[in-house]
Amino acid sequence: MNLYKEKKRKFRPEIEGLRAIAAILVAVYHIWLGNVSGGVDVFFVVSGFLITISLLNMFERTGKVDVFGFLLKLGKRLFPIAFSVLIFVIITSFYFLPQSQWSSIIQEVAASLVYFENWQLASNSVDYLAQNNVASPVQHFWAMSTQFQFYIIWTLVLLTSIAIAKKLNMKTRNSLFYTLIVIFVLSISYSVYKTSVNQPWAYFDTFARAWEFAVGGILSLVIANISLNKSTNLVIGWLGLLGLVCCGLLLQVSTVFPGYAALWPVLSAVLILIAGNSGGKLGVHQLLSAKPLVRFGGISYGFYLWHWPLLILYFNIIGNDTVPITHGLLIIGLAVVLSYVTTNLFEKPIRNKKIQSKPKLAFILVAIAVPVVLLNGSWSWYVKDAQFASASVEISNSNDYPGALVMATDDEFHSDEPFAPSVLQAKEETPKSYDDGCHQGMEEAEVILCEYGEVDNPDYTIALVGGSHSAHWLAPLEAYANEENIKILNYTRSACRFSSESYLLTTELDQKTCAEWNDSVMDELIEKKPDLVYTTADATEWEGIPEGYVDQWEELGEHDINVFALKDNPRAEFDIPTCIDEHGANAKDCTTENDLEDLSDDIDTLDLDNVYYADLTDKFCEEEVCKPIIGNVLVYQDGHHLTRTYAETLTPFVGEKVSAALNYFYENKKQKSSTN
Repeated sequence: MNLYKEKKRKFRPEIEGLRAIAAILVAVYHIWLGNVSGGVDVFFVVSGFLITISLLNMFERTGKVDVFGFLLKLGKRLFPIAFSVLIFVIITSFYFLPQSQWSSIIQEVAASLVYFENWQLASNSVDYLAQNNVASPVQHFWAMSTQFQFYIIWTLVLLTSIAIAKKLNMKTRNSLFYTLIVIFVLSISYSVYKTSVNQPWAYFDTFARAWEFAVGGILSLVIANISLNKSTNLVIGWLGLLGLVCCGLLLQVSTVFPGYAALWPVLSAVLILIAGNSGGKLGVHQLLSAKPLVRFGGISYGFYLWHWPLLILYFNIIGNDTVPITHGLLIIGLAVVLSYVTTNLFEKPIRNKKIQSKPKLAFILVAIAVPVVLLNGSWSWYVKDAQFASASVEISNSNDYPGALVMATDDEFHSDEPFAPSVLQAKEETPKSYDDGCHQGMEEAEVILCEYGEVDNPDYTIALVGGSHSAHWLAPLEAYANEENIKILNYTRSACRFSSESYLLTTELDQKTCAEWNDSVMDELIEKKPDLVYTTADATEWEGIPEGYVDQWEELGEHDINVFALKDNPRAEFDIPTCIDEHGANAKDCTTENDLEDLSDDIDTLDLDNVYYADLTDKFCEEEVCKPIIGNVLVYQDGHHLTRTYAETLTPFVGEKVSAALNYFYENKKQKSSTN
């Protein structure tokens, strides 16, 4: 293929118009439709198209690839607005967003600053406790992070292509073309696979997106060889625009991207780029080259960065779940104004400044990041200090913090002390097994065993088994074990119930690894033969006792292993610390109805003599409602996971139930022995 038929490079206004349309679609879908538009994929294709030919022209013009200079030039274009938005986010989040979100926002601002936000979000997508976090005001920086990583990777791709060309004595353009073809094939194959097994991770994975940049790069190399007549360009141009606009309406892109479904917006962008300005008087370029769109395309980068934090701020200040048309238009208008101001006030002066010294330019770019670092660092220090103060509150044996103990008495409780842990500390209140590295994460099948309590010469051995709703019982179980000379075997994994069937797991990988983990845990339990397996009897978002749970209990019974089946704790459909932060500790909005079913009859129907059922609902709920703060102690760290502190106050009740179970099985065993 002849890759040297190159038209003279010139400004293509329709590309600016395409950027404008993509940015508008992103905002419209975010604000009103709550869906993904495919606009970001267009940004990726256009970036691949422009950057590939820009880097190649640099090499062909100078005979070298100035990677450092190239990245500094990009920094002049990208950093001023991005860092301005981050400063805005830090300040407004501190004053207007719930304290329960502060820690995660601080982490994401730091990740966005170094263009690592996509990996931060990918990590959160497999962190079970982080999945329920409310969307942060910098979440949209994932696309900017992916794009900046692409810029770095693409310089390495070109350098590799140059080396291959020299080695094989071939033209650099040909070498680059074949290299991009390889990247496209490998990346789209990986993207389709990763999306099928773990879509949340794939969505933010740079390597699952690389093929989109590669498409743009390939097109930039071959577009000069594509010669279509006016009628064809007319049709494909409008077809591309129509496909782009309809993408998010026709596809459930939020759950299937970026696998094969991303071909839709990518090919839409390709059709528009091929059509160019050759569609005649009715061509799509006539619309895309219109001055308003071209001018908007010039600030589309800033508009993309501004619209999302404004939307998140709107939701938190106004309190609406949806955005009326007029409010949405105001958000868009304000984003346009802020984009225009920051583009002209911050970006253009730095971008247009002629700085020949690369070290000096690097110093300037680092300097404009300093305010972000200082503000975020100060905020982080403030949060850590507040968390330390909350964590240092003496709760144990304190009359001001009885926690669950107040549910066992009719006496009225009152304390003038602030509740603990605070909403700032709530997210840190994970079970001890998390800090010890003893709680297995999502997607992993390996069984992790840790021992707690009396590990050397115990009177009994209890295995704590199941998902995160089993894990948060470790605190009271360990306290009881220390008092009663009992060993605790900890076998827990995020989002994986002790069950023969997968429940509510959305990805193929999660289902596979959870099943493998369950099989391995069962083998361990059969080998170690604990006196009791402590696990949940149900899941409150699931009616009755799941059959998969019963299967496990029956298999344990076949090996004379007894089960302590504890009714799952109540769940809320909202983040409780955030609700308390917004509405107050005593707000009715932060309570939930006590509509939990009693499983006693279901357990009796099973007729399994190795299962002891326990229910501690009365330690979470009054007759009609379940309160978020009990005995001056915050019950939940999110909407359904117990804080470690409240779990500890449940120790006497857990101890009472477990002792009753051990005695029950001991008497049964004695009775069977005497009968035999």
